[in-house]
Amino acid sequence: MTLSDVADVLEWSPAKLGHIETGIRKWPSVMEVSALLRLYGVTGGQREAILTMVRESRLRPWWTEYEDVLSSAYVGNEAGAIAIDTYAGILVPDLLQTPEYTAALARAQGRDAATVERMVAAFLKRQEVLERDNLERYHAVIEEDALRRVAADSELLHRQLRRLIEVAEDEDNPITVQLMPTSSGLHAATSGPFTVLEFDEGESSLAFVDAAHGGAIVEADDAVAKCVEVWHRLTDVALPQQSTLVMLKRLDLLT
Repeated sequence: MTLSDVADVLEWSPAKLGHIETGIRKWPSVMEVSALLRLYGVTGGQREAILTMVRESRLRPWWTEYEDVLSSAYVGNEAGAIAIDTYAGILVPDLLQTPEYTAALARAQGRDAATVERMVAAFLKRQEVLERDNLERYHAVIEEDALRRVAADSELLHRQLRRLIEVAEDEDNPITVQLMPTSSGLHAATSGPFTVLEFDEGESSLAFVDAAHGGAIVEADDAVAKCVEVWHRLTDVALPQQSTLVMLKRLDLLT
């Protein structure tokens, strides 16, 4: 059976099946694996052994320990991406936040002290993705307003600006930062934060659309294509990296 044959019978998208087969979707559910086994004619002891492994596997990735402060489904895909394009709206993108910024954000969301610590630890762990050898691109568009919103805490703003300046100045990393000036006005991404993830070996791209309820992974090719179109329009309007660096340094001097 081809991938398309299986996807049609199970009424799944080909991208979903492809991600399960290649391991991009790290933890398919028991129901999903059961459906595959049924279709493939796997029965008896072999079927039960496989389902037992699905249920009882202890080789759980690190992010499953932080499901109270992270979207496990998204982070699992982020960990396998070779390119990440992200726009975080009025926030600094997760992978570029300083611990102080993450903690301030967690407190603003009403988290208690213990959860604030867990959120900071989880975000620091996530940021290790930027050090992976196979990461080809991390591209972030950051609203000037995201920085202005923490201007009341000059030390916090200074630390966050220094973090952004450091990554923008480092020519050895795959990170591109573009600032969206407030003066730019309305733009293509005013509907909200989103991220596009690309994978190797011809795998379909995914998008993640953030929301108050935790957001959702977008797999349909046409929907992902719309996110990519918005991304290109966004980067066309934002300041180029060199101009971004100049503006970040100017803001830092005024902090």
